[in-house]
Amino acid sequence: MPVRKKSFVQALPPAPPPRRTTSDVVSVRLAANENPLGPSPRALAALQAALNNIHRYPDASGTTLKYALAERFDVRPDQVMLGNGSDELIMLVCHALLGEGDEAVLAQGSFISYARRIQAQGAIARQVPLREMTHDLPAMVTAITPQTRLVFVCNPNNPTGTTVGAAELMRFLEQVPSDVLVIVDEAYREFVTRPDFPDLLPLVRAGQENLLVLRTFAKIHGLAGLRLGYAFGNPDLIAYLERVRPVFNVNTLAQIAGLAALDDAEHLERSLAHATASRTFLTTQLRAMGLTVIPGETNFVVVAVPDDTTVAAALAQRGVLVTPLSGWGLPGWMRVSFGTHTENEMFVAALREILRRSCR
Repeated sequence: MPVRKKSFVQALPPAPPPRRTTSDVVSVRLAANENPLGPSPRALAALQAALNNIHRYPDASGTTLKYALAERFDVRPDQVMLGNGSDELIMLVCHALLGEGDEAVLAQGSFISYARRIQAQGAIARQVPLREMTHDLPAMVTAITPQTRLVFVCNPNNPTGTTVGAAELMRFLEQVPSDVLVIVDEAYREFVTRPDFPDLLPLVRAGQENLLVLRTFAKIHGLAGLRLGYAFGNPDLIAYLERVRPVFNVNTLAQIAGLAALDDAEHLERSLAHATASRTFLTTQLRAMGLTVIPGETNFVVVAVPDDTTVAAALAQRGVLVTPLSGWGLPGWMRVSFGTHTENEMFVAALREILRRSCR
């Protein structure tokens, strides 16, 4: 007799099996929104100094890093939670607040993990189509029912890179029922330049009970491989979520690297400058090919192509990895992360060749 499995977990897409590759094609990784400049030099130095102590368990509470984040962002330490990447925080929120038959509202064409984490709890993901590639917040309010427990807002949105402004988001927060938790995922906030981008920390400081703000060290800080995310929220909410957090979920090296990266302003400035230059370069080159581009406010651009899966496969054959968005509910679009300038040029040349061949 086979092991009895949960039907709603069984219905999730399976994880791809591990496959070794013997390909000699050099991969240009433009599919995961990583920082092509690498991690903070201060973080690297701190990691090297910490290696002799990795036989010790990490601080289970992440106390030093929590206090540093609290001081940097002017919140209380008990308003901070750490995660093994912000994806773990998403999973823990869903685990703590959703059950079979509950509902969560999110945008269709947003971070793919939200729907999967919702469905893994047997809950229903109410997906609201984007409007002009941006969250349709009025429609998301309308989608809330008495069964709704969570609402996810990704701002800036992954994978489109678009943002919603302060006035629109504040109006949305006022309309959401007080017993529905709003999770605002700000993984890319450091790249934003629009002057009216929402600052939600005053609401956190004031103790708003139905708001959780997610951020990460994976993107601009270049620590994706160490998996380190964090959240700001009401102390009672944080204490509740901590009940389902695995002990030692954030490893020693991640805590140490995060602490050092917080103080590396020069690396942050270099990363921002590179993102700005890459956005300008890629947007100019892609539009010169006659393609529609959403430049966004992140470390990637989104471009319309005739067939995203076919074009992405052709790019992969040339050693360039990008993300086709058909699987995210956005067919005909590709997300292209910023690489080094050389990598950006290699992508442009490969795409130009593919489009030229397809037009013959």
